[in-house]
Amino acid sequence: MPDTAPPPESHRLKIGDDHRRLLNQVLDTWSVHVLEALCDGPARFNELRRAIPAVTQKSLVTTLRRLERHGIVDRRVVRTRPVAVEYRITPLGKTLREPVDALLAWVDAHRREVEAAQRRFDDELDDGEPDDLVSRAAGA
Repeated sequence: MPDTAPPPESHRLKIGDDHRRLLNQVLDTWSVHVLEALCDGPARFNELRRAIPAVTQKSLVTTLRRLERHGIVDRRVVRTRPVAVEYRITPLGKTLREPVDALLAWVDAHRREVEAAQRRFDDELDDGEPDDLVSRAAGA
């Protein structure tokens, strides 16, 4: 029988609204893509657009501004003709590398287990009646 006892207080996750807000803003889909694209070095806006073809211009602008506001990305005007803007990861942004690498390692280590769980869940959905799903969700 699995252990259902709550963990000791010292092992409980303490995730507050401030944690959720910041994590949602620096580790959302487009932010992760931007950070990945900037890992190799600074890039101009259009280079980022080419590196992340699925992102819209509006979403990329919003993401870059949000990351800049949080101190994760720095925006610099390059004095060229025409004038260009370059983005780079800040020292604070580089501190995200270790926790993101840990999450990626977890995905690599557990991908098959997660996929198997998804298949079991989907198979149960396919085999079950809608009423069965409601009872299961209610804990019956």
